[in-house]
Amino acid sequence: MVATAVGLALVLAACGGDDDGGDNGSGGGGDGGSAEGPTGSVSINSTQPENPLIPTTTNEVGGGNIVDAMWTGLVSYDSETGEPQLAMAESIEPNEDFTQFTITIKDGWTFHDDTPVTAQSFVDAWNFGAYGPNAQLNQYFFGPDGANIAGYDAVAGQTDDTGAFIEGSATSETMSGLEVVDERTFTVTLGSPNSLFETIIGYSAFYPMPESFFTDQAAFIEHPIGNGPFEFVEEVPNTSINLRAWEDYPGDPKPQVENIEYRIYADLDAAYADVVANQLDILDKIPPVGLAGDVWKTDLEGRSASEPLTTRFTSLTFPLTNTQAWADPNLRKAISLAIDREAVIAAAYGPGNYVPANSWVPPGNDGYVEGTCGEWCEYNPERAQELYAQSPGVQGTLLISSNADGGHREWVEAACTSIRDTLGIDCQGDFNPDFGSFRARVNANEITNPFRTGWVADYPSIQNFLAPLYTTNGSANDGGYSNPQFDELIQQAAGLEGQEALDLYNQAEELLAEDMAIIPLWYDNGQRGWSENVNEPQFTWKGYVDPLSISVKS
Repeated sequence: MVATAVGLALVLAACGGDDDGGDNGSGGGGDGGSAEGPTGSVSINSTQPENPLIPTTTNEVGGGNIVDAMWTGLVSYDSETGEPQLAMAESIEPNEDFTQFTITIKDGWTFHDDTPVTAQSFVDAWNFGAYGPNAQLNQYFFGPDGANIAGYDAVAGQTDDTGAFIEGSATSETMSGLEVVDERTFTVTLGSPNSLFETIIGYSAFYPMPESFFTDQAAFIEHPIGNGPFEFVEEVPNTSINLRAWEDYPGDPKPQVENIEYRIYADLDAAYADVVANQLDILDKIPPVGLAGDVWKTDLEGRSASEPLTTRFTSLTFPLTNTQAWADPNLRKAISLAIDREAVIAAAYGPGNYVPANSWVPPGNDGYVEGTCGEWCEYNPERAQELYAQSPGVQGTLLISSNADGGHREWVEAACTSIRDTLGIDCQGDFNPDFGSFRARVNANEITNPFRTGWVADYPSIQNFLAPLYTTNGSANDGGYSNPQFDELIQQAAGLEGQEALDLYNQAEELLAEDMAIIPLWYDNGQRGWSENVNEPQFTWKGYVDPLSISVKS
């Protein structure tokens, strides 16, 4: 998700230490709730979702957390480890070469409007997400570098150089690889072997949709309907989105709180002040104002935690489709070499609170290789000046675009100081006031200078840190990077398992280092806090609170 998320991401999107008190994997439960059902209300910090709460077009954190609370997919991910496990699926049976899967869903499951969840609910939702004219941001996940469902190309159609759908290029509305067998069973035939299929389909793009979505999408957008543990109550734009526990939820575990308010903050500092004052119950990210001098450990003593995250990283992306200004790799490498990552982290967040990145895949993931970025992620003023002199240089002021909220202004300004001091060029931040307005510019391909990107994993695999972000027309490929060799390696790896697959992913990373179209900056350490009103909650492998773990104190 673009946060990135991760991305997912997406952060998208999409994506790690010091520790003030140990792992919080046990989370919630404790003395909250009651035997009679969920009790109490809690508030969680959030951002205004970038898009309507439709799973096939929600790929950023603000909307993603809410969608995940409202839906249950075929597969879920263990809150602590991220390991995939059956959820709505009763069984998923692959053939010998991972080209066909027979999926049977559990009986008796309904949507929040009491209509049944059937095999057709999944097939219709997936076809809608893949259909080119629908322009869904998660369309990519049904194609060759995602699930790779047979017939995807005919449904997706073609796009132009900017990624926009070419009218009339889709020759079918349904993928040939999807077939409903009966009310609870459907088969999925793939275009080529995909050993990650069962892991990928836990991502929100693969959630089922009720019939009402297809008959009246405008009404659905006003009041979205899922099949998960929490149901939609109301949205107050730019203020809050409110959910309540769905009393007929057949899954396990059950909600422990009755109401959740996802409270939207334009300024993370305000969210931090509220959680310190017990006016906000859960904060999943401590902003620079709290990290500086480690004051958060005192402000939130006994109700905070930190642990390295393997799912989040921050990067700097060059726009390659709407300008030729950044076409020279030497210029891109020079800027990366001019960023003193440790100094920027110290200035923006306090020393040691984030970890300088040396790879496009965070440590802790299978396939992580230390230093795949090579010399290009090391601070080297002399080498930076040498490469800059060999490049066309920057015309005028170097701008770095970002949203000003979420604690990003501080690091952008610190990075500009490092670049300015090293290369002797003017560098300034180009800020949008909030995440939504910033991402609107990114998605519209309007930014012509380097801009902030981030990623939170959609599913636990090295593939998710590479394919969506850097394959040609990938769902989170914000800069338009394209390398046919990279695409080929990613597609080959999808059909393999174990070390054979990891070797190909690592080769693909080497190409990213050669091109340096996306600069890795740092990994997240996952500092978070909560109020005195709730028991200690569990945070997921993505670093966000697990809503099913939240309980209020008696």
